[in-house]
Amino acid sequence: MFNKVILIGNLTRDPELRYTPQGTSVCNFGIAVNRKYKQGEEMKEEVTFINVVVFGKQADTCGQYLNKGSAVLIEGRLQERRWETEDGQKRSRHEVVAQSVRFLSKKQGTPDVDSSEMSAPDETTEMEPF
Repeated sequence: MFNKVILIGNLTRDPELRYTPQGTSVCNFGIAVNRKYKQGEEMKEEVTFINVVVFGKQADTCGQYLNKGSAVLIEGRLQERRWETEDGQKRSRHEVVAQSVRFLSKKQGTPDVDSSEMSAPDETTEMEPF
């Protein structure tokens, strides 16, 4: 099967960088993706909020250079996470596991760097720790 997602959006919150017990970097953030469309004669806009998770060296780079409002292009795959709460309720959440993150806006105070230099090479991971 084919599972590929390509999104352009802005971060809705500052990235959260943490580490697995094995020392792997994990960065989580949300993005807002806007879509404009015409309904009759009126232009409408809708926003979709998407959670993104990044692993490894690319997670470190995202944690260092991204912040709320940053524009990014994400390439990755859609994943569903399932868990059970302490009171026994089953929960699930869809998120994008990023294989490539390209920075589309420059963080103030940083030197000009080609965004392709900040993208880690595509890595195939058997199973992410989360």
